[in-house]
Amino acid sequence: MNDAGYVEGRNVAIENRWARSAMIDCPRWRPTWLTAVEVIVTYTDAAALAAKTATTTIPIVFINGGTRSEPASCRASTGRRERHRASFFGVDLAPKQLALLHEVVPKAAVVALLVDENVPDAVTGVSAVQEAARILGLQLVVLKARTASDIDTAFATLVRERGRCTRRRTGALLTNRRKQIVALAARHALPTIYPFREFSADGGLISYGNNVPDTFRQGGVYAGRISQGRQACQSAGHSVYQVRMRDQPQDRESNGIEIPPNVSARADEVIE
Repeated sequence: MNDAGYVEGRNVAIENRWARSAMIDCPRWRPTWLTAVEVIVTYTDAAALAAKTATTTIPIVFINGGTRSEPASCRASTGRRERHRASFFGVDLAPKQLALLHEVVPKAAVVALLVDENVPDAVTGVSAVQEAARILGLQLVVLKARTASDIDTAFATLVRERGRCTRRRTGALLTNRRKQIVALAARHALPTIYPFREFSADGGLISYGNNVPDTFRQGGVYAGRISQGRQACQSAGHSVYQVRMRDQPQDRESNGIEIPPNVSARADEVIE
């Protein structure tokens, strides 16, 4: 928001509000402080829909959602005055992540997709990954998790299936448990592709997904424009996708696998 001339504590106040960790609690969000709010910035599908339910007059900047369908309903003009809602979403990248993992581990016949069931739309996008797996001639095993213990169970199932793993970009559970996921992949020597750089920084083999800091920066740009009375965009969409990988993995996840030169050449960053 500094780009728009706003400095926190001087000419703008930023109020942080959190729902409880379970995604299902977000739709019950009923803020009582909306009268002084000029713009709402949300990060998840559930939070954006909760904000939409709570107000029909305050513009919402929707950062990095899972699908296009729900955010689209948040772009309708408001009833009291014509103010659009800017949607800032991340396209579901699981099919592309699957294809990249296949380049790294071309001999793998079974690949698993780890899905966070706490996210409302998590399961609905599986069909696109299944189609991508079919085209690549891979058997896809869909593993679902609601809790941290479910992640352990999912990896145990994957080991029995003798597969590799791709982790779909979803909600808070899998992101918050990234160290657990990276450690399990290392323990079982399962090459895994992740959605964010943070996973690779924690020892994961390779990641492909949004640049998270840039995502939030752009959300602040949109919020600043709206606060100034400017139109951020009619159908906002700004996504930066990057490939990052470990130079020397600190674990056994690679299991002796060498990243192909054509994949290494596409890497935006090699983390040492």
